[in-house]
Amino acid sequence: MSTPTPLSGAALVTGASSGIGVVYADRLARRGHDLILVARDRSRLDAVAQRLREQTGVTVETVIADLSKRADLLAVETQLHGDQRIGILVNNAGIAVTGAMTAADPDALEAMLQINAVAPTRLALAAAKGFIARKAGTLINIASVTALIPERFNGVYSGSKAYLITFSQALQEELRPHGVRVQAVLPGATRTAIWGAAVDHLPQEMLMEVDEMVDAALAGLDQGELITIPSLPDPADWDALTAARLHMAPRLSLNKAAARYQR
Repeated sequence: MSTPTPLSGAALVTGASSGIGVVYADRLARRGHDLILVARDRSRLDAVAQRLREQTGVTVETVIADLSKRADLLAVETQLHGDQRIGILVNNAGIAVTGAMTAADPDALEAMLQINAVAPTRLALAAAKGFIARKAGTLINIASVTALIPERFNGVYSGSKAYLITFSQALQEELRPHGVRVQAVLPGATRTAIWGAAVDHLPQEMLMEVDEMVDAALAGLDQGELITIPSLPDPADWDALTAARLHMAPRLSLNKAAARYQR
């Protein structure tokens, strides 16, 4: 665990009209950060922005954008490139397609990959360029614990979240020398609209309220974590998984096939 650099600058939060995005906006506003809130639903986003202005006194701007549409994504990307006030990016926008992959609409799966993987990649890299120049900044990518147990979920969804984890790990290595921080947050089942009524059928001991999840994620950020799993009691479990993965590294690429494959 590293010693974290204090958060600074305005925060751009995607998917900010409901759920996890709203709570991130609230918590960052209460820490004194001005906000740029991005979402598709103008009425809900305007309501969130007005409430936060009144309750916290920070400056709150709104950007109406559908990140599945290239023009909208590029507009947000351009703002991240050019707005030097921005010191925090919360890549929260995401969608879920549930059920069997073979029964799913391929267009729906493609749209999910666009929003869950392509959009956060482009936005993170756009923000990173400015953060490198200013030698400060924080990137937060909202992934999911489904990435760690893909056998139990739609593999395209869990795959998109696994991508965010590996992207965050590699990006932190690239950005650390420039004073830029990266965090990947892996929520478990959280009471948000993304899963619809399905959350009501989950065992209550598995379901976390969104306020508690975001507060835990921000506590992990304050503690300097790269990977934050809000419900994981013992971080040594994640450390053991990482150690096992890195233990294999010297043997993952050799000039001879393993003996069990040779005849």
